[in-house]
Amino acid sequence: MLVIVGFIIILGGVSVGFAMAAGGHGSMNFGAIGGLFHLNEFISLGGMVIGSMVVMAPMGVLKGVIKQGLGTLKGSPFSKADYEELFQCMYELFQLGRKGGMIALEEHVMNPEASALFQKYPKFHGNHHALEYMADGLKPIVDGRIKPDQLEPLMARSLHTMEEEHHGPILVMTKVADSLPAFGIVAAVLGIIVVMMFKIGGDTAVVGQGIATALAGTFFGIFGSYCMVGPIATNADFNGHAEMTYMKTIKASVISFANGLPPLVACEVGRRELSEDVRMGSGDLETLLKSGGG
Repeated sequence: MLVIVGFIIILGGVSVGFAMAAGGHGSMNFGAIGGLFHLNEFISLGGMVIGSMVVMAPMGVLKGVIKQGLGTLKGSPFSKADYEELFQCMYELFQLGRKGGMIALEEHVMNPEASALFQKYPKFHGNHHALEYMADGLKPIVDGRIKPDQLEPLMARSLHTMEEEHHGPILVMTKVADSLPAFGIVAAVLGIIVVMMFKIGGDTAVVGQGIATALAGTFFGIFGSYCMVGPIATNADFNGHAEMTYMKTIKASVISFANGLPPLVACEVGRRELSEDVRMGSGDLETLLKSGGG
């Protein structure tokens, strides 16, 4: 939601400023804003942006660009309530493992999508990556393939792979943002060429309008870079960090439990991965888990 508010502020500021400049003498001419929009400039800019993205990135990354770009409209992906649910889920799972042994977790980690325990926590269960990450972390412990102290490298490698997958779309968006001012200049140069070739001997007003149309391409290139694509890329990067923090919380708690720490203490280790805006107090966590976490 804040992203939409930000765009409204940007568009409002630019529109009012331009209308004031076009009106002169303290008046505002909002009708002049329409003079900025020219289909040929948008076609040129859009073609360069889309074409460069197709050239620089594979299809999977391009899909990630769309997904992460749209994801910024939803705001921060995880709230304090989401972490409370996560800790309740892990606490109940760890309690089950402590009372019945690791074999008691088999039905839940081998087929996590069908697990009745995980289904009790809809936000976590609906996060395919997090669900799979926790299950994959516990599987080799449950079936005895590795010792608990060998789990950390496996989970760290999975986390590194997720970080790389997230970084690809961010890199593409950042490259596009860096390139947009130059794309705008290219569009402007094309417009100037058209003026020089076909309008230079005509009416002064026609020539001036042609030059203004050409310069609109430069404006939208710079505007698109610093007011739209660049901020979206930065916001998506913050969302990615939030996603990784969620995974690191799972990793820290699972590894701690696998190495013999009590369920409550294992969750406390995970709590310490959180930033202040979503981190509950240690006492609050204990109260939450003992009152409703299993």
